[in-house]
Amino acid sequence: MDSLVTTLRWIHISAGMIALGLAPIAMLTVKGGRAHRRWGKTYFWAMAVVASTAVILALWRPQIFLALLAVFSFYLAFTGYRVLWRKRPDRGQGPVAVDWAAALVTFAVSAALVVLGLIRPGPTWQRLGVVPVVFGVLGMVLTGLDIRKFVRPPADRNAWWFAHMAGMLGSYIATVSAFSVVNFTFLPIAVRWLWPTAIGIPLIALWITYYKIRLRRVPSARIEAASVN
Repeated sequence: MDSLVTTLRWIHISAGMIALGLAPIAMLTVKGGRAHRRWGKTYFWAMAVVASTAVILALWRPQIFLALLAVFSFYLAFTGYRVLWRKRPDRGQGPVAVDWAAALVTFAVSAALVVLGLIRPGPTWQRLGVVPVVFGVLGMVLTGLDIRKFVRPPADRNAWWFAHMAGMLGSYIATVSAFSVVNFTFLPIAVRWLWPTAIGIPLIALWITYYKIRLRRVPSARIEAASVN
């Protein structure tokens, strides 16, 4: 069993390093181009491996916080990837069962992070301080917004583009956070967990604003072509 755990740990670390290195490549390539689609897909599946191995390892220890956080972190990549199949809700490209299930499960997981972060049932939760609450609230807000979009699709034809960017970049913040926690041991634990989020969310907002302005000048046909399909 120890050898299996060691193998899973190395798979987890390797996939995490792949995701950490590939995301900037995907971000810097032409959106909708062949390279962007290729590296974006590879990044997504690397994140899937990271999340699945993290859940297994965290439940084995057990480290419930890490298991819950892995679900929330992967949801960001999942929804950023899945939205490419929901670009036109008015043409029947709306959410399906897997989208609803992922959003509802992640909302429940995020709520659990908030509750456990507030009651702090053990030493691990006490050391983390506000970290679980911050991630839990963020997860509840994001999944709540997604569920609202499922029920009432946004009128903006480019909404899928911004959701794709927010999801993928948000998942990359989670990857950077994990790297920070493991390597930046000179920082307080809360800072190690939260500085990527504190810096990354404003940067994502700025990047989305930039593309909102830019896409107003781009014909719809070119915008529709930017996907991983």
